[in-house]
Amino acid sequence: MNPTLKAVADLLWSAEQTGEAVAPVREQIEQGAQGGDVLQAAYQVQQDLTQRRLDAGGRLVGRKIGLTSVAVQRQLGVDSPDFGALFADMAVGDGEEIAWSRLQQPKIEAEIALVLGRDLPHSRHTVADLINATAYALPALEVVGSRIRNWDIRLADTVADNASSSLFVLGTRPVKLSRLELADCGMVMERRGDQVSVGAGSACLGNPLNAAVWLANVMARMGTPLRAGDVLMTGALGPMVPVQRGDVFTAHIEGLGSIRAVFER
Repeated sequence: MNPTLKAVADLLWSAEQTGEAVAPVREQIEQGAQGGDVLQAAYQVQQDLTQRRLDAGGRLVGRKIGLTSVAVQRQLGVDSPDFGALFADMAVGDGEEIAWSRLQQPKIEAEIALVLGRDLPHSRHTVADLINATAYALPALEVVGSRIRNWDIRLADTVADNASSSLFVLGTRPVKLSRLELADCGMVMERRGDQVSVGAGSACLGNPLNAAVWLANVMARMGTPLRAGDVLMTGALGPMVPVQRGDVFTAHIEGLGSIRAVFER
């Protein structure tokens, strides 16, 4: 990685460690791409940050998929999702209080998580491959966050910043895919009883399995294929919602049950 991209990685690493958000990094990434692929350059920064977490003792447990909403893709001027890394220390228990000090400009969204029972090593996968490889599905909440000040992001910013990831909450009742029609899974998210987000599985690239196929193909081509045991956060089922201190969110996902995120006062 060239010095310009290394400097971007240093900046984002410092922002995560100190909690101090920084100005957008997209112009530096464009310069670091040196006339080449800006998206590839942004993923180089992300991979450098992933390796730093691994070197510090972090355990990689899966991947998150972002930008699965067509409306959000249009807003950022892209035509495909992006992805980030999930680490064990990003996982929060259902209903466990989340310390405010762990968060940076937090927002929350409800998702369907898939947990793999088999590896996905091929350069091209089918929906059948994903069905066969998925051990079970869980309701999930993703707490997204940004190291970029005021969420002033474009594609290169969010990709470099680990797809604006922060924490994730998984439900505890696994459900086999044979008992679900993922595209039709309705979702309602409430903040202390007030409805704040509504959606369905079809909001996630038409079906969360489509997002999972995309991710499996990309990760295999990058030489880091998805493995048995990986958690896949497949993307938002409805609009994400800003989080304030003391908030309690409950998401109800049809066929999967409910899940709760509790934030420190």
